Amino acid sequence: MAIGLNNLKAPAGATHKKKRVGRGPGSGLGKTAGRGNKGQKSRSGYSRMRGFEGGQMPLHRRLPKRGFTNIFKKEWVEVNLADIESLFEAGAKVTPEELVKSGVIRRSEIEAVVILGQGTVGKALNVSAHRFSASARRKIEEAGGQAEVIAGPAVSNK
Repeated sequence: MAIGLNNLKAPAGATHKKKRVGRGPGSGLGKTAGRGNKGQKSRSGYSRMRGFEGGQMPLHRRLPKRGFTNIFKKEWVEVNLADIESLFEAGAKVTPEELVKSGVIRRSEIEAVVILGQGTVGKALNVSAHRFSASARRKIEEAGGQAEVIAGPAVSNK
């Protein structure tokens, strides 16, 4: 007999019958249907709140608050020299737009790019970014390239 979608079936023991609760004492789950006796949990529609501890003050409210979130924090997108080295030819102009085209960063991350010095540069590259680490700038210039800081919405090098 050919196997088709019309005669597919789960292997023996893979599926089980649905447990029918509250269907008489013979089933073993009659009367209270496995919910115990009385109380909030035995009622229909019961769903406990996240973190609920039976009326005791929940742990997340007993612990003190600590710290704060700075809403003005600048999120930098870090790009290492190792990422740039393998993708661009000698003498190439490396800008945030080019990094997006090559898939190193996303379009949404184009506003604040920082170049870090992990890896080596064996060719002259003209790199433009919003910030450079000291080692990245040194390695780019030693290879005969240029490290140009882009002004704009991002803060400049310190």
